[in-house]
Amino acid sequence: MFNGHHIDQSVILLCVRWYLAYTLSLRDLEEMMAECGLKVDHSTVHRWVAHFSPQLLERFNRRKRAVGSKWHMDETYIKVRGHGCTIDSLGDTVELFFSENRDLVAAQRFLHKALTRHGRPERIVIDGSQTNYEAILSCDAESRLRQRSRRPLKPIRIRNSRYLNNRIEQDHRRIKRRIRPSIGFKSQASAVVILSGIEMIHMMGKRQARYAYKSVDRCFDILNAEMGALPRSSMPLMIHRL
Repeated sequence: MFNGHHIDQSVILLCVRWYLAYTLSLRDLEEMMAECGLKVDHSTVHRWVAHFSPQLLERFNRRKRAVGSKWHMDETYIKVRGHGCTIDSLGDTVELFFSENRDLVAAQRFLHKALTRHGRPERIVIDGSQTNYEAILSCDAESRLRQRSRRPLKPIRIRNSRYLNNRIEQDHRRIKRRIRPSIGFKSQASAVVILSGIEMIHMMGKRQARYAYKSVDRCFDILNAEMGALPRSSMPLMIHRL
C-alpha cells in the first residue's frame, strides 16, 4: 500500500494522525516536518490524508462496537457542504452523513443508512425539526413493512427536545473547532474524506472500538498494523455518520 512513497510509512501515518487529531493546518505540519529534517510539502500531506483516511476508517468500522438503542439526531453546517449527524444516548457516534441540502430526501437517506448498518433504535431524540420527524416516520414505516417476522415491531419513539440534544451539539463544536485553522474545503469529496477521518479519531477517543481499553494512539497503531492487508481503493464520494 505504501509502494511508491519515498517517505517512511511511520512518518506518513504520523502526519495523517496529527492532522486529523489536532488543530493543525497543512502548513503547520510542513514546518514541523522541516524542523525534524524532512522536506514535505503541505500539498503532499493533504494527499496522504485524502488517500489513507478512507482506508483507516474502513478498518476502524470493522472493529467498531455496537451502539445503544437510544439515539440523538441533529445537523450542522460547514463552509462547503452541510452534514447531519446522530449519536446514541451514550455519546457514541452512530453514523455521519453529508448532503448539499437540508431536506426530507437527505434525512431519509441518512436514516436508511443508519437503520441498515445498526438496526432499529428504541427512541430517537430530535430538536423539533419537522423534516427529521417526517423522515423518521417514513423510514420506520418502511422498516416495519419489510419485517417478515410474525411478531410486529414496535414503532420508534420520537422525542422532541432541544435541551436533550446538548450532547450532540458539543460534538458539532468539536468538529468546527478542529477545522477552524483550515481555509475551508474546495470540494465535497475533500470535506467528506477529511471530516470522516476527524470523526474516526473522535470515535477512538470515545472508545468505540472493540479494543476500547486502548488509548487513541495505540488504537491508531493497531489500525496501522492491519493496513498492510488493505487493497488500494478509490476514495468514496460520500460518507454517512450516525
